[in-house]
Amino acid sequence: MGTTFAVIMLIVIGVILLLLEFLVIPGTTIAAIGGVLFIGAGIYLSYETFGSETGNYVLLGAIVFLFLSVFWALRWGTWRKFMLNENVDGVVSQTESEDEVKVGDEGICISRLNPMGRVRVNGKSYEARSYEAYVNERTRIKVVKVESNKLIVKQLNS
Repeated sequence: MGTTFAVIMLIVIGVILLLLEFLVIPGTTIAAIGGVLFIGAGIYLSYETFGSETGNYVLLGAIVFLFLSVFWALRWGTWRKFMLNENVDGVVSQTESEDEVKVGDEGICISRLNPMGRVRVNGKSYEARSYEAYVNERTRIKVVKVESNKLIVKQLNS
């Protein structure tokens, strides 16, 4: 009776650890490794104690129990209790208007372009990428290309 309880508990703990890995703390792999080890230990113990026929039944039962547990966890939405339910409402500055910034306009770096950073052109701040090399803060720049959400700029020779 004690061995049967141990086999069942090892498999149940292993499935719980795998569910935690899949639904709550993905990417850690520690819970997954522990889950596989617990399930494997339970199956091994059943083969060692009860023989191959019972071990085969325990193996099949463990696989079915794992799949049903994952199915029920996903169906019941238990993972939604742990999800981050926030919306990201940030926007990217757009330079789509041809009147705002044109190729050849000059400005100044607000932050270092390494190779991305912020520049001020025509009194407005934009995200920019350096055309050739890194550009330090407060360096004069010239617009080489205008893309939908950023400018391509190069350093002006002083």
